[in-house]
Amino acid sequence: MDDGALPREAGFAARGDGSFTAAPVERARALGPAIAAAADTVEATRRIPPELATALHAAGMFRISLPRAYGGEEASPTAYLLAMEEVARHDASVAWNIFVGNSAALLAAFLPPDSARAIWADPRAVVAWGPPTGPVCRAVPGGYVVSGRWDFASGCRLATWMGAHCTVQEPDGSLRMSRVTGRPHIRSLLFPAEQARLLDTWHTIGLRGTASDSYEVEEVFVPEEFTSTREDPRARLVPGPLYAFTQQGLYAVGVAGVALGTARAMLDGFMDLAMAKVPRGLARMADDPLVADGVARTEARIGAARAWLAEILDGIYAGAGSDAPISVADRARVRLGCAHAIEEAVNAADWVYRAAGTDAIFPGRGPFERRFRDIHTVSQQIQSRRSHFAAAGAVMLGNAPETFL
Repeated sequence: MDDGALPREAGFAARGDGSFTAAPVERARALGPAIAAAADTVEATRRIPPELATALHAAGMFRISLPRAYGGEEASPTAYLLAMEEVARHDASVAWNIFVGNSAALLAAFLPPDSARAIWADPRAVVAWGPPTGPVCRAVPGGYVVSGRWDFASGCRLATWMGAHCTVQEPDGSLRMSRVTGRPHIRSLLFPAEQARLLDTWHTIGLRGTASDSYEVEEVFVPEEFTSTREDPRARLVPGPLYAFTQQGLYAVGVAGVALGTARAMLDGFMDLAMAKVPRGLARMADDPLVADGVARTEARIGAARAWLAEILDGIYAGAGSDAPISVADRARVRLGCAHAIEEAVNAADWVYRAAGTDAIFPGRGPFERRFRDIHTVSQQIQSRRSHFAAAGAVMLGNAPETFL
């Protein structure tokens, strides 16, 4: 990382290997006041303001999961989880942008070294993309030609490079098949952001500041060396325990962190409310045994979900090899821990919203309404599907294919 290209905040000193003197969660905590101060602007404009983006880059928040070889931190999954949770306590949209940027940075471990360095040599590098939803690229000599449209490109307004996940049409017209899944192969193509046309489509009830807009490309040539795949964990070129996890599994860890942080902020806000509010004709909310019971149960729900997920991640990370990917059983445990954490966070947020009464229904007033919308937007994302429980259970019962991601 070029230390001279960005300002350095106190306690954010970077070492030569891309790591920092403060842990990711500590840097996230130090950024909390700046994130909270910008939250209304992020919500209203659906953008992260430039001064906050600069602070996030200076703190290395988009490089937590990037390999050290390319100027990243290569932090453990639990360190990443806790950092995303801490950012989300202050604003879920900012946390979502950071987690998606880190998820895209995982692909660096699967790219040729020169290509990864070309992308992440910029200290403000952010890669954004949308999920594969049908576009096909054509295999041509030296690379691929791609046209199409993708949606849900979180962070695209900060992106320096864009990605396109697509099936591959061979020169003979056939679709390239995956040796891993047995289905059509999905290739991830990376290209400079200016080659994509961004479409202002992100008008949602929650996570407005993620700017998860759509984008189009037309007949863009992408060299082979700027492409890879997310579906084969054996294809990584960077050793180490972090990249033994599947990219999809670590993506789910980021979503879980956002959900837990959002629920945590709602519960903290409710406890402040309960200790101050005296409902008409009643005693102080904090003196109501039912309120106390609910607070304790919700605290336990959030804390237990976080602790169990961290236990899963720490155990797998400690035993992960430098080259081989983690087992299918471990992938299922990661998926189960993340699905459970997300579901428990949503349940916790629902209890807070109901318990807060009319204090939770006014836009722009208090810590509830926006976060309620945010977490229920999280609940609609693919990582929040209830089907993940069935998939993990199938692995536990010996009924899942070896391609479980």
